[in-house]
Amino acid sequence: MSWIEEIKQRARENSKTIILPEAMDSRILKATEEVLSEKICRIVLIGKEEEIREKAKQENIQIDGAQIVNPATHPKAKEYAHFLAEIDPTITQEEAEQQIKNPVYFGMMMIKCKEADGFVSGAMNTTKNILKTAMKIFKKEGTKILSTVVVMVVPNYKKDGKEGVYIFSDCALNETPGYLALSEIAVSSAKTYEKFTNQKAKVAMLSYSSLGSAHSKDIEKVVKATERVKKKHPELIIDGELQLDTAIVPEVASRKAPNSVIQGDANVLIFPDINAGNIGCKLVERLAKAQLFGPICQGLENPINDLSRGCSVESIVGTIVLTAIQAQ
Repeated sequence: MSWIEEIKQRARENSKTIILPEAMDSRILKATEEVLSEKICRIVLIGKEEEIREKAKQENIQIDGAQIVNPATHPKAKEYAHFLAEIDPTITQEEAEQQIKNPVYFGMMMIKCKEADGFVSGAMNTTKNILKTAMKIFKKEGTKILSTVVVMVVPNYKKDGKEGVYIFSDCALNETPGYLALSEIAVSSAKTYEKFTNQKAKVAMLSYSSLGSAHSKDIEKVVKATERVKKKHPELIIDGELQLDTAIVPEVASRKAPNSVIQGDANVLIFPDINAGNIGCKLVERLAKAQLFGPICQGLENPINDLSRGCSVESIVGTIVLTAIQAQ
């Protein structure tokens, strides 16, 4: 059984309700059809019911079983708006009532009011729009830094022909994290990997240098982040700085970093900045024909997750499943 099929089964065993606010996107409707037909979780679509059902009918997409809610007619819209104004003191009650008409705000407030378990958006909205709103409503007390991961499933990567399941971070939110932020991202990402896979995380702090083969301020940041994690979390398997091939190819690791605890078997890849991370995950997705799920947010009260606007139906389904697992 593939990894995605395994986590679908985990989602079925403890079914959750996931909100999809971009109901007029065909990919979202097709993902809804697949999720419902496989009985993975419950789905809430947001928008005008007649328009959503007409679009589904025109494209021969079956969405019976999905709940559809319209912010303009929902009986709790004013209640949500009042709560939103309490959460965000920078807006007035009147402004909150206007914002709550937006499916993104409305869907998030449904979750805030415990009427659903998770949220997936980004097929039509930018990452900035989704995460900026999520940080206002769901920032967890005590969280030092919010971050994101993408889950990459690379086909036929292992020697035995099995797929490789990796986490890449941060590819969507933190542009140039300092060493303190980078260390927090590494710890959060390791925990996310273990939740999603039930396997031990092996964290590689990536750079263009492997264990001192080059020197610069950029490398120093990665080294300091690695040292901090090792000191604060000795239970984690982590090493750095490592070049990508040193991190994931045992033969290369045996030459470049023979004493590394990773031994070329990293499954959590921490990039030094968002440029490297974003480029890296999309290269792997497109050239290696890998499955990309996410970005998945870390550090929020509830599972609020993003999509790339170039996402496939397969990617949306996978992100919904991961959101359901987070909600468990």
